[in-house]
Amino acid sequence: TVAAAQQALGRSESVGQQRMLALHGGSRDALEISPNLWAGVGLVRGGAGTALVGSHAEVADRIEEYHALGIEHFVLSGYPHLEEAYWFGEGVRPELAARGLLPAGPSPLAGVPAANGRPASAPGGAPLLVAGGR
Repeated sequence: TVAAAQQALGRSESVGQQRMLALHGGSRDALEISPNLWAGVGLVRGGAGTALVGSHAEVADRIEEYHALGIEHFVLSGYPHLEEAYWFGEGVRPELAARGLLPAGPSPLAGVPAANGRPASAPGGAPLLVAGGR
């Protein structure tokens, strides 16, 4: 349960874990710590537990804002991994390309089938490096 996970995480000596807990204090009402930045993942698992959430355009907006601040590399993850990779690649990546943050052309892996028969995609040679989900 969330309560059991919070109790166990609260005993952690990790400074990083303590900071994550301090972001929301275990309260579900305080999980959106910034626009489209959700700390709910940290309720049930340790480590960095924030997530960009929202529509494709909203997630692209936040990434564009971070990029404007000078952040050029992002490592993103989502759950479940495969579905989130497709969500990001088919929705957010085109938004970023339309804004000039990623190349609009085909992926270096265009046409290469993935294990499930859908085409694989990956960012390539761009001013902004993004990988992952929402």
